[in-house]
Amino acid sequence: MPIVRVALDVPLPTLFDYTVDEAVVAGQRVIVPFRRREMVGVVMECVETTDVPLDRIKPVVQVLHDSAPLSANLLHLLRFCSDYYHYPIGPTVLSALPTRLRSDKPVTSKPAPHYRLTVSGAALDLAIFPKRKVVARRILEKLAEQPCNLAQLKLLSATAGAQLKMLMAEGWIEQCDASALSTASVEGEKISAHTLANAHLLTSEQQQAVDAVTQSAGFRCFLLHGITGSGKTEVYVHLMDYVLQRGGQVLLLVPEINLTPQLEGYFHSRFPDASLVSLHSGLSENERLNNWQQAQAGAAQIVLGTRLSVFTEMPALSLIIVDEEHDSSFKQQDGLRYSARDVAIFRASQSGVPIVLGSATPSLESYHNAQHGRYRLLRLTGRAQTDARLPKVDCININQTVMTDGISEKLLREVGLRIERGEQSLLFINRRGYAPVLMCTECGWLSDCKHCAGKMVLHLKDKRLRCHHCGYQLRLPNACPGCGHAELLPVGSGTQRVEGVLQARFPDARILRVDRDSTRNKRDWQRMREQIHANEVDILVGTQMLAKGHDFPALTLVGVLNPDSALYSSDFRASEKLFAQLMQVSGRAGRADKPGEVLIQTAFPDHPLFRCLQNHDFEGWAAMLLAERQMAGFPPFVFQAMLRAEGINEGEVYAYLTRARTVAIELKHPVEILGVVPASLARRANHIRAQLLIQAASRKVLQQFLRAWQPLLDELPAHKLHCSLDIDPLEF
Repeated sequence: MPIVRVALDVPLPTLFDYTVDEAVVAGQRVIVPFRRREMVGVVMECVETTDVPLDRIKPVVQVLHDSAPLSANLLHLLRFCSDYYHYPIGPTVLSALPTRLRSDKPVTSKPAPHYRLTVSGAALDLAIFPKRKVVARRILEKLAEQPCNLAQLKLLSATAGAQLKMLMAEGWIEQCDASALSTASVEGEKISAHTLANAHLLTSEQQQAVDAVTQSAGFRCFLLHGITGSGKTEVYVHLMDYVLQRGGQVLLLVPEINLTPQLEGYFHSRFPDASLVSLHSGLSENERLNNWQQAQAGAAQIVLGTRLSVFTEMPALSLIIVDEEHDSSFKQQDGLRYSARDVAIFRASQSGVPIVLGSATPSLESYHNAQHGRYRLLRLTGRAQTDARLPKVDCININQTVMTDGISEKLLREVGLRIERGEQSLLFINRRGYAPVLMCTECGWLSDCKHCAGKMVLHLKDKRLRCHHCGYQLRLPNACPGCGHAELLPVGSGTQRVEGVLQARFPDARILRVDRDSTRNKRDWQRMREQIHANEVDILVGTQMLAKGHDFPALTLVGVLNPDSALYSSDFRASEKLFAQLMQVSGRAGRADKPGEVLIQTAFPDHPLFRCLQNHDFEGWAAMLLAERQMAGFPPFVFQAMLRAEGINEGEVYAYLTRARTVAIELKHPVEILGVVPASLARRANHIRAQLLIQAASRKVLQQFLRAWQPLLDELPAHKLHCSLDIDPLEF
């Protein structure tokens, strides 16, 4: 019988051999027996011989024909990830698939139903339609243009689903089969998309960037460095149009799930005839499967998604775009610890297609590669809108000004002026909750988490203390648990406290807080965006959710609170991350015809970081950091791997890492092996955490060492420990 080698979702670095009594191909899903259960696996190879005794090889239980096999290219990409990130091949392959494809239940994919106007709906006179029914009117207007599915209608409003049911009950809208819809010819679609996409005239710099990518042949990596508001998205649109004209598919990666709805809506408006699907964790299992299969079949021309989308099957892939390429969200922090940006570059090389990395603040690794010719650097130095200018950035010295609960009087005055002028302000503080810690004024007790090495954050509205690391929470104590003193003082500020200060100062202002606490429900953020764009908000208070990718025309003032904590961090990337964050949030101001202003509250107004920020000088700041990194021997001048271990027993954690270090030294490879040290959060959820860092002068040398070290690590006793190897780590 033929023998197949199958990848299974088990933490073992091998494939498993089975016999099969029917024809199969690599990439096909199968159900196989494994120990005392049956599992879904993916056939990686079909072979005629094996080293396993034939009497020990079990037969495949069932070959699944309910979905197309994975392509050879995707299997090759997954093998590369398993090898490079030193993660078992089975979990690597299975984790890249939609959840439904990992199940042994039959996969039935139904196309999303579409909706269109009925005869009576088409006869409606919208001029006399009730004005208070805003969302219903939008739906009718949209369907008058063309039939849409529910996902497209929800881009109009978060309440589109409920309104759709009401309109169907009235008999104005009906459901229809997508395949029954009359579509224009392929050529007609291309002309329509092309005409619309080019309706926006490009600046000379944007046109040069588009020409550079479209005129390149085969694989080439481009770094599109454009200041905030320079029109990077417009460059993406024209590149996508170029690819769609030639029948190709585009993969667009974004760092945050919150950015996908607005981009999806924008690209739908620019390419109304193109098939676009999104892939992110906010979708249901059925939605994700349906969108993934559309991409696999080549029906989806544009795939917009977060980091896991880099593994989407796309037979006609012709262009990859990574927006905000510097963002740490592209790095997976558990399981297969891959960087979606780096995997995307390998995939583009494998497929022989161009890849564009876009950012206003590129990562130092990408910027260094561009400076040394490995990537081609494309610059956008001016804002796309002719009357828009970069905001003026000023620092407020908090040691020399009057402060009200963490907000300077100058910033409060400027906020008041914006309210009078009908403009919007954003106060940015990257800490949710009311206060970072609760303290007793009598004995000095602090709200430590009993499970972690961190503090419990005060959430005053919920009357709770919460640990943002392990999720542990307590009711707010009425008195100090240590001495019984009644006066407990909140120390520091979070978004909730800032919101309270602003409400007291501006009682008539419309204030909106945007953080993880206020956007827990699926449609909360979309509803908030609608309020902001409708100018129904005077003051925004938010975390990094508001820092990037958003375009709010009425926003003219950004105030940054408490950025100095990053300057004390032990993470050598902290200042790089802070600069990128502040540059991004500053770019939210003055993106239309009104001038923008940014006020940064700091105790170190003369710090080089703030000086470069005031001058919008990324190049100067990057040169300074690269010089420091080179002297210190940090990336991008070295390549790193981090071995982490955590467990309940501190002695076992450190004993394991010490043995791993001894084994590494005995290999005598030309790598630098540092000492075993506690993690930055040394205890989380009652688990002690420590780490061991390895550095090498080249990626090749590091990988050679890791291939020799990994089998030795597997032999070390670590029964009660959770251990992981992180290649190119971002967290320390």
